[in-house]
Amino acid sequence: TFAPVVHAVPMMSLDNAMDADELAAWGERLERGLDGAAARLVCELKIDGLAMSLRYEAGVLVHAATRGDGRVGEDVTANVRTIADVPERLPAGAPEVVEVRGEIYMPVSVFDALNREATEAGERLLVNPRNAAAGSLRQKDPAVTARRRLSMWAYQLGEVVGGPEIASHHEALEFIASLGFPVTQEAKVVGGRDEENRPC
Repeated sequence: TFAPVVHAVPMMSLDNAMDADELAAWGERLERGLDGAAARLVCELKIDGLAMSLRYEAGVLVHAATRGDGRVGEDVTANVRTIADVPERLPAGAPEVVEVRGEIYMPVSVFDALNREATEAGERLLVNPRNAAAGSLRQKDPAVTARRRLSMWAYQLGEVVGGPEIASHHEALEFIASLGFPVTQEAKVVGGRDEENRPC
């Protein structure tokens, strides 16, 4: 049973830009929202998995919840505890409350290995890594989730109580990494969307 969890800070979805014109329009909206202040951007990889919010109180993982509709997700704590990348406890000095958000995913190498095993056993194959990751988190038996060997990249903060002041997304990534979470190494800070004629 995956009980509902109300997110203290909503988990919003990303905007999409499929071509240069859509990216330019997004940049213009961003600049209007900054009232003329110069924008600095962080370019990073988009991981195709399942968005997750991990809530820690007094440094201990108390629940893991899916994004759901952005305001209410599902409690999948027992299954997320089986993922090696997710710490049960944070280091000393962690905020009183901190929500770390990221993407739970199945590495392609694991997906391929699981499908080889399924073929040898005459079992049904997994369709794709994203669906396999999502299905793995909805297993009633956490041991099944553990066998799926999921991973996580952390990329954002939700509610933080008693933490440092963070002025930028890049600082947030550095802080998340200091708590022991894997963050992408493929991140680049640029001065704006026109830097070098390309943001990334």
